[in-house]
Order: sequence, then structure tokens, then C-alpha cells
Amino acid sequence: MFREMDARAHEREQAEPDRGGRGGMTPLGIDGPEAARDALTHDLDLPRGRSRERVQAHGREYRLSGSEVRTLAAAGAFRVVPAGELTPSDTRTPTRPSREIERLESAGLVKTTPYIVGRTRTRLVMLTDRGRDLLEAHRRPDQGQARQAFYAGVAKPKELAHDTRLHQAYLKAADRLSSRGVRVRRVVLEDELKRDYQRFLQAQNRGRSDSDGTPMRDAEAIAEWARAHQLPYHDDHVNLPDVRLECEDRDGRLVIEDLEVVTPHYRGAHAAAKARSGFTRYRAAGARVSGSGGSGRGGRGRDARLAEELL
Repeated sequence: MFREMDARAHEREQAEPDRGGRGGMTPLGIDGPEAARDALTHDLDLPRGRSRERVQAHGREYRLSGSEVRTLAAAGAFRVVPAGELTPSDTRTPTRPSREIERLESAGLVKTTPYIVGRTRTRLVMLTDRGRDLLEAHRRPDQGQARQAFYAGVAKPKELAHDTRLHQAYLKAADRLSSRGVRVRRVVLEDELKRDYQRFLQAQNRGRSDSDGTPMRDAEAIAEWARAHQLPYHDDHVNLPDVRLECEDRDGRLVIEDLEVVTPHYRGAHAAAKARSGFTRYRAAGARVSGSGGSGRGGRGRDARLAEELL
């Protein structure tokens, strides 16, 4: 549970510039999964170091460390994440969230619920409205770049078994990309891509009282939209990945990596469409996710070097 700090707390909670502070650089000593989660916080003006700092949002005050900020950002970017993927739990009580998550839950920034992923008992972590509002309140000024979206709560309860595996697939992909000098800048979920696609389809219907909602776009226009967004278009259908990673390579060029988590429910035409999409596919096996193939795409089309990198 959340505990009040002692009288010396203010000394320990000052920003530590050599460990990150609130700057744009990743704190020293952060690598692996923490580095991947740090990519989700680069446009947030929130603590990045190891010490807790005072943070205010909508009339409330919190004390947050860089690790806690990364946990909030990951839960918000993926909607729902198994607790053990965010912070290690006590080996003596593996089904109980870590003290960090308990502290965030006590502060009203996240909520957790018990769940079984594969055959492993865990707790799922998601942002509350208050947690999402805190992140939104501390965004840096808009610099003309697309921003990381954050969500609160579960959107599709029936797809929870699938969605709980997206964060793990992201960690695997981010680690592979990092080894090639490619940095993740933003994570885009399928819902966001789908929303953009629907806006395109319905653009000519907006403001028309005689519209019945039928998309007024022909196949050629849809194919052109798909090409512009580097998405596969087959059989008059745009395929959307579960997760899109917008990245930069060593030379600062845009690299797109699309991820798809394949579960036993994938069948028939749907499974075939995903197989030929070119997405990097991860097959869910029990509580783990294993890579099964895929490719990366850059601003000039497919990046053959990334296509060779299979998990």
C-alpha cells in the first residue's frame, strides 16, 4: 500500500540530473524492457530518474519515479498489461502485484484485476481515467509530430486473452530492433489505425443529411490510402496490424514495424490474410509469445535487413 514518506523524503525525491531528471534522454542504467517502455514517455514532461518527484495534475499531488512513469505509460499505450511484465513481483507471492503497482493503484492511477494468461495466474494492469489524465496533463508542447496515445480501461473484454499478449510482443520486437540501431518512437494500436481508416472512408459523408453511412470511396482510392500508410491491400481489403511501431533508424529515417499476435482462434481466410500481410507475427503459446516471422518497412518500402530478422 502507499505509505507517507518520512521527514527526509524531500531530500531523496529531488531530481537527479545524472540519472535522467525530466529531460528527454533515457536515464543511465536503463536497458532491456525498461528502455522499451521509456520510448513511450519521450513526449511527457514527467520524472525519469530513480527518485520520486512531486507531480501535480488536476488539483492532486503525486510522487512518481521514472520507473512508475514508464509503468503508467506502458499500461496506457497497450490498454492492459500483465503486472509481471511491468515490474517483477515478489517470488514468494507471485500473483500479488509489486509494491510499485500497489502504490500506483492506491494513488488511484491504475487498477488491477486477476487473470490467467495461458496457464499463468497474474493480475492485469490498466490506467484509470485519473491515470490517463495525469499523462495527458504533462505532455510537452506539440512539435508537429504524432503523439503517443494513452487509454484507460478495457475496450473489448472478449478480446482480452489476445490483447494481454501485445505488450510482450512489443518488448520482443523493440529488443530486436534496438540491436540493429533502430529506436521505437511511438506505438499505434489497431484501434487507432482503424479509426483513421474509417475517417478516410466517411470523409465524403460528413455533413450530408442524405448520407446512409455507406463509404463513398472506390477501390483505387482505398488502395492508394493503403499505400500511403504502408499497409497491405489484398482482395479489396486493407489489413491492419495489432500494433504498429513507428521507429527511427541510425540515419534518422522512418522505419515501420507492424506486429500481429496469432492465437489459436485464427482460422481460414482471416489467418491466410494475416500470413501474407508481411507483418511480424508472434504465435501465442501458453503464457508466452514466440516469434514466427515477418518484416519491417521503411519510408521507401520494405527494409530487407529487418525482413531477415526473425524470432
